Amino acid sequence: MSIYKHVLGDDFTKLHPMLQKRYHIEPDTPFHGKGTMTAITGGQKWLYPLFKLGVRWKLLFPERGENIDFTITNSARFGANGEAQIHWERVFHFGFIRRYFNALMSLDAKRGIIKDYLGEPALLYADLAFTVTDDGALTIESLQQRLVLGKIEIPLPRLLQGLATVTESYDEEQEVYRIAVTVRNPLIGNLFSYEGEFVQHA
Repeated sequence: MSIYKHVLGDDFTKLHPMLQKRYHIEPDTPFHGKGTMTAITGGQKWLYPLFKLGVRWKLLFPERGENIDFTITNSARFGANGEAQIHWERVFHFGFIRRYFNALMSLDAKRGIIKDYLGEPALLYADLAFTVTDDGALTIESLQQRLVLGKIEIPLPRLLQGLATVTESYDEEQEVYRIAVTVRNPLIGNLFSYEGEFVQHA
């Protein structure tokens, strides 16, 4: 069973059918998508060194713009302890430059949340809450976060966290998936956001 179907339970069937298909990710059914992000924004200029440093971990990047080509691959794998995992590779194509926003997700069945390790190697950890909206869209929100330093994980106070909200839906008229992501800090405001559309491809 997909970790997303597990965490959503009966609510999984309330997702738009195309989102149910999209999030039914098993070892033999990866998801490949491509599209365009109409806008990538966020982050004040003094944060540029932080975003530049994030390139090293395939987590953050300083480039911003409009109509940026985008590809996404979600693939299932198993961790060393046999834990089911979903790898997220999100690639933003700024001309010949590729920037990544990667993560590795797994299920915490006891707490009913998705565990999200961000970056490669992982630099940040976040609990994720998944909910289905009345119109069949999916909302993902980050909860408690930790800084990952090798095998050490340090809880981050809320004022230092980047709180993410993701909304994903399916547009039947245009036959595309729509995505909107915002990462905000309680003190600074918008750190990073993007929105756009994509389709599945082989």
